[in-house]
Amino acid sequence: MIIAKLILKNWRNFQNIEVGLYHRVFIVGPNASGKSNLLDVFRFLRDIARTGGGLQEAVDNRGGVSKIRCLSARIHPDIEIEIHLSDNQRKKIEWRYALGFTQTGGGLFKTRAKLKFEKVWDSNGQLILNRPDMVDKNDEKLLQYTFLEQPNANATFREIALFLQDIKYLNILPQVLREPGSFIKSSSQEDYLGRNLIERINKTNANTRKAYLRRIQKALVSAVPQFEKLELVKDEMGTPHLQAIYQHWRPKGAKQWEDQFSDGTLRLIGFLWALLDGNKPLLLEEPELSLHSGIVNKLAEIIARLQKKKSGIRRQVILTTHSYDLLSNRGIAGEEVLMLIPDEEGTIVKNASDIEEINFLLNSGLSIGDVAIAKTTPKKASQLSLQF
Repeated sequence: MIIAKLILKNWRNFQNIEVGLYHRVFIVGPNASGKSNLLDVFRFLRDIARTGGGLQEAVDNRGGVSKIRCLSARIHPDIEIEIHLSDNQRKKIEWRYALGFTQTGGGLFKTRAKLKFEKVWDSNGQLILNRPDMVDKNDEKLLQYTFLEQPNANATFREIALFLQDIKYLNILPQVLREPGSFIKSSSQEDYLGRNLIERINKTNANTRKAYLRRIQKALVSAVPQFEKLELVKDEMGTPHLQAIYQHWRPKGAKQWEDQFSDGTLRLIGFLWALLDGNKPLLLEEPELSLHSGIVNKLAEIIARLQKKKSGIRRQVILTTHSYDLLSNRGIAGEEVLMLIPDEEGTIVKNASDIEEINFLLNSGLSIGDVAIAKTTPKKASQLSLQF
């Protein structure tokens, strides 16, 4: 399955949006327009559905309802999220899940998120869950918990929970990967900075790991000068390391471990491993960082190639980017791009193909990079250098 539609009300920067999503989604917008916040709605649903998570923890990890609610929310302050899950060909809606919540408590009591509604529709469009029900109304404490997070309550739509639990998010920070013990761990269970990437690679089935590393090695041979081989090795203490071998005057070449890799090499390895490892939606933050523009231009094509699994299932990849080089790839269609346009009443989000001016320019032969970057550049950016 893939997430085919997203509907939000009062989520962070967004007062009211409804957009279609495809197998590849490129989120484009100026700084502080809400790109990361839009990506975070999928992590939020994942955090509710995952084992040991839940609505309260997902809200608390984000600073509470007041930090999540859009600042433009006034008359209708509830936060609402709805997703439509379709088959992999995006031809039929398999499930619809909708969640609304607000804030309750305060004063001497810890503020809690309170469920306003939770609804599920099946593939026939039949409403199979509609909360609050009579049981909820007789015991309002139950409204602090979703059925999505409770295995004993979501049996009829557990497929949604399992799908959301496997959403992955990665934003490799090279310094953390090189020296994982030198940085404070995240309060959540998510290793989104790649601290444990090498450990995860080590724990992967040996045959699968070797196959993935061979594919990554082929890419690195093309992208990194003098690169020859990538493998997983262990030191005297049994700690796993990524080892690269480069062409050198020595017969066996020059060897380096991950602490000597460049930022770009580490980011590219993390990007490729993330694409290969798994088949549920993958969320990426600006994968172009630290990479040469010639490589960045190929990222969209790499995603398309690695999305296709042996079973024919295409993995959904949703990413944020500022990069002209990435978006100038001619294979990116207008409907794959979400344009974020800041407004006084919250950021507006539209598929690029639904904006008449952009659609006209795309049909005239320009690339998404040519039109999207210009459209999302702040109006006063040209005056920035004059301020100093």
